[in-house]
Amino acid sequence: MAFSAFKNFQEAGQAVLHYLHQKFGFDLWMITRVEGNDWIVLQSEDHGYDVKPGRVFNWADSFCSHMVLGKAPRIAPRSEEIPLYASAPIAQQVNIKAYIGQPLVNEDGSLFGTLCAIDPQPKSDKIIEDGGLVELFGNLLSHILQREIRENEHIRQHERLQTEAIMDSMTHVYNRRGWEQFIAAEEERCRLYGHTAAVFMIDLNDLKKINDLEGHDCGDQYIQHAAQVLKRTLRKQDLVARLGGDEFGILTLNLDLQDLEQLQRRLLQHFLDAKISAAVGYAIRHPAKGLVMACKDADLAMYAHKRECKQSLKFSI
Repeated sequence: MAFSAFKNFQEAGQAVLHYLHQKFGFDLWMITRVEGNDWIVLQSEDHGYDVKPGRVFNWADSFCSHMVLGKAPRIAPRSEEIPLYASAPIAQQVNIKAYIGQPLVNEDGSLFGTLCAIDPQPKSDKIIEDGGLVELFGNLLSHILQREIRENEHIRQHERLQTEAIMDSMTHVYNRRGWEQFIAAEEERCRLYGHTAAVFMIDLNDLKKINDLEGHDCGDQYIQHAAQVLKRTLRKQDLVARLGGDEFGILTLNLDLQDLEQLQRRLLQHFLDAKISAAVGYAIRHPAKGLVMACKDADLAMYAHKRECKQSLKFSI
């Protein structure tokens, strides 16, 4: 199998899974990403388990979580004979009698995910003899994957430099066209590589009142001030866009739930310090639903926060 013949990690992965299915005969082969306690299926060759890309399992429930720690073998022709596999929660949910697993690693040696297989029937011990082949494919996929992730980081940076048609002239952040362009591009990368992503939606509460009482020039300054607060608060790699008159969106990558909660608190505090009233909501991208749904969920969370703000104001009067 010549890896140079494949255009990308997606094609290489599909070819590897197909070849290994033919070689070993397991009903399910997967390439997965581990993110926190989520075990995300990026690619699958499925012949009976009905496991599709985008499916999310609990990492701690899996055989692979024991395999990568070296607590259980990478190849188990009769997995029920391995205590950790026999007692693993996933074995109670899915019929597994044989298992193969191989870690996929990042450039720094940390865990990216796994190349793995399960089957509902026990296998011959002869499959252990071919363990080197699975390890070889795992190492090659890790190499291709990390090279492609590096290339995509360069592409992402290049995309953000193409600014003229996608920048908001008032605030010098991206406009809605730029936002939609980046959401589509990042969704494709998330789908292929299992990156985590989240969306924040921000709505300024007092713009109409400022426009009515002080004029639209003051309203424009209010919007510009809000954009400056956002740019000062966010990381360099985060993306901020003005989506409408007083609405902003943030796209952020590789933050866990605790990081996102801290970012929301930081945004609200910095707005408060700047004497800007804003409602902020966020949502994490779910692998099976994508970033477009995360945008909708973040919008709902933002409006829920806006209602809370109005209710708090009503009680305080």
